[in-house]
Amino acid sequence: MKKLILPATLLATALAPGVFAQAGDWPTWGHDMTRNMTSSQTGLPETFVAGEFIGATDEIDIKTTENIKWIAKLGSQSYGNPTVSNGRVFVGTNNDVPRDERYKGDRCCLYCLDEKSGDLIWQLNVPKLGTGKVSDWEFLGICSSPTVDGDFVYIVTNRCEVMCLDVKGLSDGNQGFKDEGKYNAGPGKKEMKLKETDADIIWVMNMIDECGVFPHNITSSAVLVAGDKLWVSTSNGVDYGHVETPAPFAPSLILVDKKTGKLLGEEQSGLSERIFHCNWSSPAYLETDKLSLCIFGGPDGWIYAFEPKTNEVEEDGEKYNVLVERWRFDANLPHYRVKDDGKLRKYATRDGPSEILGTPVVANGLVYAVIGQDPEHGEGVGNLVCIDPSGKGDVTKTHQVWNYDKIHRSLSTPSVAGGLLYVPDYSGFVYCIDAKTGKEQWVHDTKGHIWSSTLVADGKVYIGNEDGYMTILPAGRKYSKDKMVEVDMTSPIYSSTIAANGVLYVGTHTHLFAIEAAKGE
Repeated sequence: MKKLILPATLLATALAPGVFAQAGDWPTWGHDMTRNMTSSQTGLPETFVAGEFIGATDEIDIKTTENIKWIAKLGSQSYGNPTVSNGRVFVGTNNDVPRDERYKGDRCCLYCLDEKSGDLIWQLNVPKLGTGKVSDWEFLGICSSPTVDGDFVYIVTNRCEVMCLDVKGLSDGNQGFKDEGKYNAGPGKKEMKLKETDADIIWVMNMIDECGVFPHNITSSAVLVAGDKLWVSTSNGVDYGHVETPAPFAPSLILVDKKTGKLLGEEQSGLSERIFHCNWSSPAYLETDKLSLCIFGGPDGWIYAFEPKTNEVEEDGEKYNVLVERWRFDANLPHYRVKDDGKLRKYATRDGPSEILGTPVVANGLVYAVIGQDPEHGEGVGNLVCIDPSGKGDVTKTHQVWNYDKIHRSLSTPSVAGGLLYVPDYSGFVYCIDAKTGKEQWVHDTKGHIWSSTLVADGKVYIGNEDGYMTILPAGRKYSKDKMVEVDMTSPIYSSTIAANGVLYVGTHTHLFAIEAAKGE
């Protein structure tokens, strides 16, 4: 293992208003509703060693680590990004390393861990849909990043459900939903006896039943809490053959009552009719003196802004509430969509158009987003855009502040801090861009594919790659390769690093590391 040594520079980033939590917590994907991957945490460890495996096992010898507070064993595949709130850590994984002998085989897990020790407090253990790679890919686990709001945690399950859970599990009794035993067992199976280590489900809203959604591969979205409402992307997508969209009129974005799980509104802007592949991007929220907008990266490569209200529409004698679209912006350059000879470019080709997989970010009253595709499609052209959110209608030609097209396709969510934007692409490059002008400051090659997003905290830029290396760069306009450090984390890193209460959390495919500076360091 390589030892990590970094300069002790500091960076203070203002925390935007959002989900309720303790000051140092990280209660939702992107820290708060702006989804900006930055933290005001300081005193983060300047050195750490991830440790060595014990023989041929997948257990890490804690004696071989340095500045590791604890290590929690996950399953064999972990893509869900951790969150931290009120003494608990929440993280998604699969069931390949069962924590409970009752739960066997391919299932999906949400772990609630003790923030101090990493010990399991309770788990949500979800049966698979049984559709294979079509809608619930084998062994992927829960890919949604949990959102904690007060006493409740909101999650999107592999079964295409929006779910509200009690943060305390069953330790304070069974609240709300009473059929956890049947749910945990799975359809048509004998009801399971509950334990205090099981999740306490408050309510469940099935998007397949309620909205007619056809999830592609896996349902993956981080629920956005804004007031008493939830904004949720549905993962509606194409069929397994990538030929047809089975549910072209199902919504890509919905609005849900956070207390009851009732569907309050759905997007009807035609996004699903224009889906390239799937709808995996999570929504963000813009809140200013003049504007309140949900910002959504569409599966058609456009960025949308929806107002926090609905209009009632009647169709075929049935009434339903439709989200009000304020504006849309095409994040693809024209020549990504159309060739010089006027012919349309094909999707999933190197020079063709892309959707938005990462989450749009709100910072400094502007919206930032980058286009990308499923890693299975390989590398290709990308585009990073900055948008003035004050317009209406199609604002592609009128409200672009700047764009940067030297970036390749990206799955990642940007970080904006200190007047700079940091974002990686799938090809393995990390870019530092002036957030106001779009001017390139520097580019660093990690030499490994990147699925995760940058974290900017304590004067550092953290990014993990598919090869299992955590790269940490000094934040700022000046590129300092000699001060860049890498640490081998023992396993591929697909989720994003977060910082909470003086601790770094790095999730690999198989373990969650809580990393804390030694006292006096």
